[in-house]
Amino acid sequence: SFLTWDVRTTGVELVPSVPDLLAFFHADAPTFVRSPLARIVVDDGRRFLERSNQQYDVITIDPPPPVEAAGSSLLYSTEFYALARKRIRPHGIVAHWVPEFRGAEVVVRASVARAMAESFPHVRVFRSVEGWGYHFIASPSPIVIPPASVLAARMPARAVADMLEWGPAKTAPGQIGLMVGREVSLESLVAAAPGVPVLRDDRPYNEYYLVRRLLSSLR
Repeated sequence: SFLTWDVRTTGVELVPSVPDLLAFFHADAPTFVRSPLARIVVDDGRRFLERSNQQYDVITIDPPPPVEAAGSSLLYSTEFYALARKRIRPHGIVAHWVPEFRGAEVVVRASVARAMAESFPHVRVFRSVEGWGYHFIASPSPIVIPPASVLAARMPARAVADMLEWGPAKTAPGQIGLMVGREVSLESLVAAAPGVPVLRDDRPYNEYYLVRRLLSSLR
C-alpha cells in the first residue's frame, strides 16, 4: 500500500516465508517487491528499529490479532513507543492498529491508550470503518487533517485504487470521510477503565488475561 504512493518503503517481517507468499494473496505483489523503492527485511520489528539509525516520515505497526497474544505487548508498550518516536521525523506519524473483536477487553484498550498518551504529545484515535478496532495516529507535532476532498486530490491514482479495494465507499472522498469521521477522544478510552495501569515492558497488561476473564465471568 505504501508503494502505491511512489515512496521509499521498508517492510519488516518476522517470518521468513511470508515475503515469498505475497503473490498468493496479491497477484501484483511481484511487481511491487521488485520496485527500486521497496525493501523487505526479515527481522523482529522492534529489534530492527533499535538497530537502525534511519528517520522515517511514517511508521505503521499492524500486529496480528488478538492483542492478548503472547509477546504482542512488546509492540504496544511505552518503551516501544519511545523507540518509534526516536525514529520518526519531527512531523512524522506513528500509526498503530489496535484490533478489537468479540470478547475484547475495554481494560486492554485503556492500557494501550494510556501508553500512547504518555509517549506522544499529540494522539488522534479513529474507530475502524468496519468496527475491527481502533487506529491510533500519534506524532510529536499537531496532527491536522484537511477536508476529505483535499486529501483525495493529493492521492496518486494507484493509492486511490488500493484504498477503495476494500470499500465500502465508491469514491476517494467518500472513503476518507468514513475513515476520519469516526474519531473518538483518547481521554474517553482511558476513562472507560480509570484504574488500569500504563502498558509497559515489565507490565504486559494485555497478556496473562485468563484470571481477568475468569474474575469477570464470576461477577
